[in-house]
Amino acid sequence: MSGLDDVTVERRLLEGWGRTAPTEADVALATTDGEVRDVVLAAGPRGVLARGLGRGYGDCAQNGGGLVLDGPSRSGLTSVDLATGEVTALAGTSIDQLIRWLVPLGLFVPVTPGTRQVTVGGAIASDIHGKNHHVKGSWGNHVTSMRVVDGSGEVRHLTPQDTPAEFWATVGGMGLTGAVVDATVRMAPIGSSLVSVDTDRTKDLDEVMALMVEGDANYDYSVAWIDLIARGRSMGRSILQRGQFATREQALASGVDDPFAYSPHQLPSPPDLFPSGLLNKLTVRAFNELWYRKAPVRRRDELQSIEKFFHPLDMVDTWNRIYGPRGFLQWQYAVPDSATDLVRHTVERLSGSGMSSFLAVLKRFGPGNDAPMSFPTSGWTLALDIPVLPGLARLLDELDEQVVAAGGRVYLAKDSRVRPELVPAMYPRLAEWRRVRDKMDPEGRFRSDLSRRLDLV
Repeated sequence: MSGLDDVTVERRLLEGWGRTAPTEADVALATTDGEVRDVVLAAGPRGVLARGLGRGYGDCAQNGGGLVLDGPSRSGLTSVDLATGEVTALAGTSIDQLIRWLVPLGLFVPVTPGTRQVTVGGAIASDIHGKNHHVKGSWGNHVTSMRVVDGSGEVRHLTPQDTPAEFWATVGGMGLTGAVVDATVRMAPIGSSLVSVDTDRTKDLDEVMALMVEGDANYDYSVAWIDLIARGRSMGRSILQRGQFATREQALASGVDDPFAYSPHQLPSPPDLFPSGLLNKLTVRAFNELWYRKAPVRRRDELQSIEKFFHPLDMVDTWNRIYGPRGFLQWQYAVPDSATDLVRHTVERLSGSGMSSFLAVLKRFGPGNDAPMSFPTSGWTLALDIPVLPGLARLLDELDEQVVAAGGRVYLAKDSRVRPELVPAMYPRLAEWRRVRDKMDPEGRFRSDLSRRLDLV
């Protein structure tokens, strides 16, 4: 490829975690700042995009017919300040690597989603959130600086103080303002690698929502699993888990030899030929019943590992295969507290639709940050995985409109089907973001399948 004689380029078929819309691209394995710049400047009409570990559910990390920068080609730490907790990592460094390296030093990532297979660059581009958003915000809140190759090939040093417009446009900007080279992130000090967890099994949705409103402020982390198959008086029955990291003394009292030990497990992956029809209403109902019944009605101060509390699905490397070749989508929205009734309506509609989802989680969001395209906003967020089935698109289109009417939005990092005309209403600062993006990329080099589908740029 012209201009890339020193960069390895491979033609690959890329897809999101939902496996619904694969596209081919030329993937460049750039290993230096100069090579990243060369790849950006070599972009043709289809543009260029940086890609991490491909855990975006839809098409946000794909660029069919264009160039893709392989993030994991550049990973590692360049500095660690134990006094301040600030760590500088190359953009392709994964949360998994950060946890493995930093937990023994008494540090944990400030925010983690339900998977640790996300890169630093991807965390910035998606402004990832986790179980602690109600008290700590999203990933961008903890980034103190980053270096980004913009559309002109310039390496820019961005901070929220000196370059606020460019910094916050890049946070949550889905990789469309430039390619992150590295970032300095403020980590969180921890007393051990164990989490002290309180569990409550609730009889319905109203009970779990009341518990979260009343008590989430007393916990660092909170998440509720919801049974979307249950109907009638049990509609929205849930398992609520909340907690905080245990102290060193608590960990030692439990009998562990090393309070900072961390060794995640890995189970065999499901086969590629897993049948699509295996996850249906009957099998999901059986799973949900078992999952709900095995949880204690009330348990306090249980010590759990980081893996069990934060990343249980990561124990199976390619668990997305259980949905079969048709794939699945994840639909996640956020709405303000004034739209609490919409959460109830959503659960009721999904419960009555026959759509099978064994993974549905409810969380509380605190205030959002200054990023125009960041997803989290104060209130509720509901996320669920759904197999691709007839009638699903029509149902979600209907619910999307209700989310917009309530002042809410869907998460673009997980989206694969929202109608483009709804995006400006979901993200009312879209025009502001576009103006900054156009200054950072005047030639329009940074593009993605998502940006074309939703007409973002």
